Amino acid sequence: MALKTRFTELVGIEHPIVQGGMQWVGRAELVAAVANAGGLGFITALTQPTPDALRDEIARCRALTDKPFGVNLTILPSINPPPYAEYRQAIIDSGVKIVETAGNKPQEHVDEFKKHGVIVVHKCTSVRHGLSAERMGVDAISIDGFECAGHPGEDDVPGLILIPAAADKIKIPMIASGGIGDARGLVAALALGAEGVNMGTRFMCTKESPIHEAIKQQIVANDERSTDLIFRTMHNTSRVARNEISRQVVELEKQGAKFEDVRELVAGIRGRSVYEVGDNDAGIWSAGQVQGLIHDIPSCAELISRMVSEAEAIISSRLARMVVKSTVSA
Repeated sequence: MALKTRFTELVGIEHPIVQGGMQWVGRAELVAAVANAGGLGFITALTQPTPDALRDEIARCRALTDKPFGVNLTILPSINPPPYAEYRQAIIDSGVKIVETAGNKPQEHVDEFKKHGVIVVHKCTSVRHGLSAERMGVDAISIDGFECAGHPGEDDVPGLILIPAAADKIKIPMIASGGIGDARGLVAALALGAEGVNMGTRFMCTKESPIHEAIKQQIVANDERSTDLIFRTMHNTSRVARNEISRQVVELEKQGAKFEDVRELVAGIRGRSVYEVGDNDAGIWSAGQVQGLIHDIPSCAELISRMVSEAEAIISSRLARMVVKSTVSA
């Protein structure tokens, strides 16, 4: 079975299941495994230290799959920003035809990608930002509910409300993100008006995910309460896996700490070491509330196949049995 939607037709994939960009995680082996299973995977551009390294990673992915895949380019405010235009050019030069953008003011990048025939999917955390991206000329929206890992925005609107609210107003294809990890979430997202789902934490916990086995086991052990929201007082909320470091950050924020006071605790190099050495408490690392729905470490092929077959059973069997013809007579 395949679930055909406007999004699958737009990007040329078999199943409406997407592995979004994840810093230190979105590498060729994971992306190719998702692509080979009929989904859409995104290499995370800024995981690569230079634009040339990104070119090499794209080539490595092409050697592992002949199916469509994309690249994520996240634009973040920074005192010393990376050379975004050079990363963008590496994506274009490599012939990548699907890009996931995220972050602030991507208009320049959207315009340049569109000029070269690249399909652009923009990540948003609110209806108003989705409408803005639509006006900007992107081809599709990824709408992130409050449950998601990483940056859920400041509105605190969960997917059950955000997805249909966005579907009511946004005309281009939209995929749903945050709190989705199985067939139930896929079917629910489709019912709410999405054209597919985007999963991060669930794909972190697969055999092909390039992170330490101990962290995958930690995700399985965690439940839906095992996250913390940091940077709330700084209006830059981030949902991360709960550990000793996240607890320290939350406590320091309660005491009025500024970013400079927690900078060393949240340093990216410490978060990267979590995935490399398998120490849950080595630094801050992103994970969503969907941890409570993750109970195994399948291959990407097993995960996607299971989601699609179970979704078919939910749609054609369980839900169909609930539809009863009225027997009321005149």
